[in-house]
Amino acid sequence: MKTAHDLVAAAKSQIQEISIAEAEDAIKEADILLDVREPDEYAASHLQGAVNIPRGLLEFKLSGSPELSARNLNIVVYCKTSGRAALAASTLHEMGYLQVKSIAGGFDAWIQSGKSIVSPALPTFE
Repeated sequence: MKTAHDLVAAAKSQIQEISIAEAEDAIKEADILLDVREPDEYAASHLQGAVNIPRGLLEFKLSGSPELSARNLNIVVYCKTSGRAALAASTLHEMGYLQVKSIAGGFDAWIQSGKSIVSPALPTFE
């Protein structure tokens, strides 16, 4: 029986994973930056310009969004540590998307490298 780790390892062997150093340029060139974390993770903080489509809804959201139907879209995907992003990138390839990159180490590696993030501030009620 395969474990989650086995599935992620298999996915990573089939996708293009890019380093944090390569990620900034890849994001600038991307048509869409996908954050496949859960909505509460995204709401807490995310990369500038990212669109949140949780991993569990990815296939359904993409299939139901005409603006995301072009299979030649340049897509960069990330999650917290890169496991969900690897699975998402693999799924995107299976769906026929041709230009998909996953950020190695994910959001955590992005933060550890000192890159900027968006952290919405809660309103004050004073």
